[in-house]
Amino acid sequence: MTGHTVVAGTTCLLTVEGADLTGGLDGFFVDDCRHLSRLVLHVPGSSLRVLRADPGSTVYVHDTGRHTDPPYVLVRRRRVRPGELVETLELTGLTAAPQTVQVGYEVAADFADQFELRSARTFGKAGAIRGTETSGGRVTYSYARDGFTRATTVETEPAAEHLTWSVRLPPHAPVTLRLVVTASPAAGAGASADRPVPTVHRDDLARCVRQGLSDLDALTMPAPGVPGAVLPAAGAPWFLTVFGRDSLLTSMFALRHRPELAAGTLQALAACQGRVTDESRAEEPGKIIHETRRGELATLGEVPYACYYGSVDATPLFLMLLDAYHDVTGDDRLAARLEPAARAAVSWMLGPGGLTGGYLRYRTDLPGLVHHCWKDSGDSIVFRDGTPAAGPVAVAEAQGYAYRALLGAARLAGRLWHDPSWSAELTATAAGLRNRFAADFRLPDGFVALALDATGAAVDTAASNAGHLLWCGLLDDDWADTVAARLAGDDFFSGWGIRTLAAGQLPYHPMSYHRGGVWPHDTAIAVAGLAAAGRRDEAAIVADGLIAAAAHTGDRLPEVMTGLTREPGHGPVPYPHSCSPQAWAAAAPLLLLLTL
Repeated sequence: MTGHTVVAGTTCLLTVEGADLTGGLDGFFVDDCRHLSRLVLHVPGSSLRVLRADPGSTVYVHDTGRHTDPPYVLVRRRRVRPGELVETLELTGLTAAPQTVQVGYEVAADFADQFELRSARTFGKAGAIRGTETSGGRVTYSYARDGFTRATTVETEPAAEHLTWSVRLPPHAPVTLRLVVTASPAAGAGASADRPVPTVHRDDLARCVRQGLSDLDALTMPAPGVPGAVLPAAGAPWFLTVFGRDSLLTSMFALRHRPELAAGTLQALAACQGRVTDESRAEEPGKIIHETRRGELATLGEVPYACYYGSVDATPLFLMLLDAYHDVTGDDRLAARLEPAARAAVSWMLGPGGLTGGYLRYRTDLPGLVHHCWKDSGDSIVFRDGTPAAGPVAVAEAQGYAYRALLGAARLAGRLWHDPSWSAELTATAAGLRNRFAADFRLPDGFVALALDATGAAVDTAASNAGHLLWCGLLDDDWADTVAARLAGDDFFSGWGIRTLAAGQLPYHPMSYHRGGVWPHDTAIAVAGLAAAGRRDEAAIVADGLIAAAAHTGDRLPEVMTGLTREPGHGPVPYPHSCSPQAWAAAAPLLLLLTL
């Protein structure tokens, strides 16, 4: 019996094995805080046997240990809403005479921050105050440290002392019990309305699109600082918050189906755009944020992610999305309102150490993440011999985004913002970037470098970032064809998707997060890039692999899969710590649909 993940905005219920929460990574999470660490259903003096387990319900019978008919059946149903978990127990007696059954819960709330659960680092939490108050059928757990407070209320209906009921079961009639868990402060709501799903001719892709849209609706959260607007949280269970890069790419993929996500993302990111230079959180004027966090460790400054700007690519992606949003929706009002934010973003891109004669780079010695690109693992940017690239680093795909961003801002400046001279200046800057890139990033074998290190040396590892460059149109036609042919080869294509690092290189590992794993959003971008380079047959083959992978996981694409080669008759080998649902994986089928 496997676990499940259920999401409602920034609220998440994660069960690793079965329906109970038993510790480890299990939990009921709200805004990065684990409000329940233990929730175990039990029948004192006996045991329960699971007959069926689904994400929303589990069917148990009393396990007598003998081949005798069970005396009752228990159906456990659960519903997750923002800040709330509701469990309903329906017991039905199966005997001719009435019977009395005791049933209850073991509950605990440790208020662990999700960074504690995912990190090897130990956080002392000196001075933390924990409390438990019991009143009738209600238990309230509280936590406070240095002004950070959280509470979890567990209430039984009808009221049950010590969270245990003594139930009189009549013959063949159900009795219903409820347990309601409320987190305080509660999280924002996700989307609730049923949404139309586009009609497509390929049933397998249609199912992926339908599941992806359903997952995006579950991950939708209120846009901070923008009343009435929404945006996609990055993914469950660890990334149910604003993520600049993830929210931007997800909104771009989903633009023709959920344009309100793009509108909310753009406004929310503009509202928290960098204002000052603050190395402690990588903030600079005009820079678009990487992530925000509201958990204990972030709130108290013990991790730098409360308002963190460690992203080299969120700023050009902001401009790309603004241009795409205006192109698709024709929303002149929002594009005009965001002109100051767009100008500030361009100023950051062209600023000291930026695109004026150079490239978008990031330092690797600041607090927080080592690498400020989408492959943000500490060991992700390495030479072919395994040597880490020394910063400041210029990763290839960020230059592709910058190229598209400059052209998009130029289009808006010329058509909407009434500034033709700035439009011409941005177009010329984009052309200069394209020429420099061809001189500096082309490898001797004709492929494209993963990055440039601090000395300007080309990081010669063959990586999937090349697909992003094809998608952005940064490479000239002949170079694009050479890169596309290599990207569709067997060392990159696992049969399920494009490996983040081509197999056969020293740093490659099929179970590495960013040095060999297969990411559906990365693969979908590669499919779009292959098609843009004229390799439509190869694009279709890679897309079919990704769709086939989804068929093995209920049509839901995970955050990442291992890079192990596809074997006939077997599904993809899952990556052990993959998030699901995850926003840009959920949106990947939408990019496939648009491309194919």
